[in-house]
Amino acid sequence: KVLRNSGYTRLEEHKEWALKPGGQYFLTRNSSTLIAFALGEKFIPGNGCQIIGAHTDSPCLRVKQRSKHETVGYSQVRCECYGGGIWATWFDRDLKLAGKVMVRGEGGSISARLAHIDQPLLHIPTLAIHLDRTVNEAFKFNKEEHLLPVLGLVEKELEGLPVEKKLSGVEKQQAPFHTHHTPKLVALLADNIGCKVDEILGFDLCLADYSPAGFCGLNNEFLMAPRQDNLVNAWAGLRALADFKTASSSNAAVLCLYDHEEVGSQSAHGAGTELTNLVLRRISENKIELCIPQSFLLSADQVHAVHPNYVSKHEAGFQPALNGGVAIKHNSNQRYATTAAGAAMIRELARRNNIPLQEVMVRNDSPCGSTIGPIISANTAIRTVDLGCPQLSMHSIREMGGANDPYHAVRLYSAFYEQFGGIDAVSCDDGALDDE
Repeated sequence: KVLRNSGYTRLEEHKEWALKPGGQYFLTRNSSTLIAFALGEKFIPGNGCQIIGAHTDSPCLRVKQRSKHETVGYSQVRCECYGGGIWATWFDRDLKLAGKVMVRGEGGSISARLAHIDQPLLHIPTLAIHLDRTVNEAFKFNKEEHLLPVLGLVEKELEGLPVEKKLSGVEKQQAPFHTHHTPKLVALLADNIGCKVDEILGFDLCLADYSPAGFCGLNNEFLMAPRQDNLVNAWAGLRALADFKTASSSNAAVLCLYDHEEVGSQSAHGAGTELTNLVLRRISENKIELCIPQSFLLSADQVHAVHPNYVSKHEAGFQPALNGGVAIKHNSNQRYATTAAGAAMIRELARRNNIPLQEVMVRNDSPCGSTIGPIISANTAIRTVDLGCPQLSMHSIREMGGANDPYHAVRLYSAFYEQFGGIDAVSCDDGALDDE
């Protein structure tokens, strides 16, 4: 919606593209991956691309394709753990439901619709301390047995629903999709998207915290919200691209928002796909060998802010602060793709625009996460810097960030689109070898 309101035109991968200088375009895959780009009015095929990459997914509970579960009078929803969430934080929270639903239309057509059941629908209750006296020593649970959300009470008689026929193994496998889920839940879903129950052919549904985002702290300096990793950078990159002015630019401003980062990026719509190369080849009109050396990627993903209660977990010389601005990530073992030359140019960009900038490295005795940066950089040979906004409680159902940092990110990403090409043109990384 933001892109359409800014004049962007949707492209179809299976059709020819008629790109023009000054044009603004976007495409999607699986309704979860988006690539958008704006061509400068002075753009010539083969010129460089300033790319911001982020991911759209976050750890969550996803409804299983056969979710119906009933026990001791309770109706529950069977879920699958997606990514590396802090699953203990999902207990005792009011949960809602959202995602994509595949619907059969007229003539046997199949289309995707977005669903959002914005009400406190599900809940995962903890076991009372009276039944587990060790709970404050170690909160242990089985993800298959104990991470089952309660949907409601079994009320077939009250609802007037017929008693279900017992199906054999073969009959159960071949039964329509909607019959494998609680009838009242499917009816609620159908009503939400405006279709009939038997028209639902499949879905990708996620549970989410029902509590709205908000501010916290003496001066409202903290942002409390789910999925800040990594929707903060996805939003900031989108805002920067929407504000990009094509008039004086000879390059392309590109935004890549990929799915499946939290599970390794290896999918048809993850950062490990060939999609980045395919799009750049079409933007450059097959002059990709000229485009790549002139292009640059900011891999934008959240950073661990220094935690006041666990200071020893952080490298003493690198302690990113909330509201201190975007932090550049460094790792010599290539868990991040940042190089000395790339970091230098981003520091110069921030200096010229008076934008706060921080740096981060992990301790030698601590594991280091990774991002889409090394994946895209290796697949495309594009120079890359990894960076992101600091936050606490990463991968919790509710995360804590700085209220000002998303705006620091918008300023930096906007400057990157508008000015980085000029800095890159007067910078040289490989010339040091000429001095030998």
